[in-house]
Amino acid sequence: MTEQDLLNGINSQQAAEIFSELYGENEIDIQRKRYTSLILKMRCGEFPKEELENTCGGLRVFSSPGRTELAGNHTDHNRGKVLAASIQLDCAAIVQKRNDNIVFFRSTGFPDVKVKLTNKNGEPDLKPKPEETGTTEALVRGIAAEFQRRGIAAGGFSANAASAVLPGSGLSSSAAAEVLFGCIFDSLYNEGKLAAKASGALEIAQIGQTAENVYFGKPCGLMDQTACAAGGAVAINFADTLNPVVKQINLDLAAAGYTLCVVNTGGSHADLTSDYASIPVEMKAVASFFGKSALRDIDKETVLNSAHEIRMKYGDRALLRALHFFNENERVDAMSAALTEMDKAKSSAEKQKALYQYLELINESGNSSWELLQNVYSPNSPKNQGITTALALTENFIKKEKLNGAHRVHGGGFAGTIQAYIPIEAMENYRTYIETIFGTDSVTPLRIRPKGAVEFFL
Repeated sequence: MTEQDLLNGINSQQAAEIFSELYGENEIDIQRKRYTSLILKMRCGEFPKEELENTCGGLRVFSSPGRTELAGNHTDHNRGKVLAASIQLDCAAIVQKRNDNIVFFRSTGFPDVKVKLTNKNGEPDLKPKPEETGTTEALVRGIAAEFQRRGIAAGGFSANAASAVLPGSGLSSSAAAEVLFGCIFDSLYNEGKLAAKASGALEIAQIGQTAENVYFGKPCGLMDQTACAAGGAVAINFADTLNPVVKQINLDLAAAGYTLCVVNTGGSHADLTSDYASIPVEMKAVASFFGKSALRDIDKETVLNSAHEIRMKYGDRALLRALHFFNENERVDAMSAALTEMDKAKSSAEKQKALYQYLELINESGNSSWELLQNVYSPNSPKNQGITTALALTENFIKKEKLNGAHRVHGGGFAGTIQAYIPIEAMENYRTYIETIFGTDSVTPLRIRPKGAVEFFL
């Protein structure tokens, strides 16, 4: 597609319908300007000319969403259950295929990324490189390598991108990028055949996870990538990590009269690696007490029957975190059932009853993370408790306004974001209340996006 054709497409009724579905009706004009800007910057001198010299074919349009965790806090690494959803905040990219096996990726506000997928002899150069550990270059190379290992083609492209999924926001900017790269390789070099498969979204997610684990150097689970790739709200059962069960669930909070939002409490994740690592380590230590590799292989009663011995060997916190795992798994099932009931309910009273049950379970999940999992602040930095403060203030607001609302820690915890469900009519008051403490734009309303990573055909 030529530049002018694409610009015309961005301003078409078809594009308006796509933008409305993915971002919301009030975002149509904003997204038109956003994508138009990316196209023009790629063609009007701001994009490096040398990175367009070996391009071929027309311009292509891609989008990959961030995700929000709805339940299942720190359960995936022990083969547990989670609820998650893709959101309207995404990484958008204008892409053109290259014929030289080089990936050039520019994203507004970030350093340029350039990866040559072959060596000087034209042979694949896809092994992990120690100097790339922790970089976007590692993700690109790792995803291309995993495509090749699976017998799927991957090659060069140039891309001009902009991400609304900010790093450190708890909305999985890294997973959004990984799934975006996978979607681009699949569309440019496989005509989208991978995504067209019933298991395609899961495969793209697994490819991204492998790249992050092996090439980037972060031992993440699979929840983030799966939610970004699948789209909508999904219940994921990781009992079989090679073939997790992913089930779509209808969830329209706006129709139910609620806004789902995250509150960015600030604080750095830089010194929290040991805090994050301690959770799976302690959970798996309890599992190892019974000769198992993960808590999914045992049950709560088995653990409780040996509570004294576990406390003596691994400490109280390990026991409490194991109990959180079992309780959270049960909550995911109960929350999925409540959402299904809300979707099928025929009367407004039935819908409201199911909704309030769901919100109550959200609060239980939050309390469990606070009391049992203990990931609302770092024990190494007790003076810095932004998440704890945001949870307490949100609870105070909900009680003071006599609302049916909910709140919980969001994502990894210790620093970063909380999640809140606030009735639409109280949302502006909540925003004002919270931003007085945490600053302007610290509250971000979320919209569940029905589609995962996609190429737009305009």
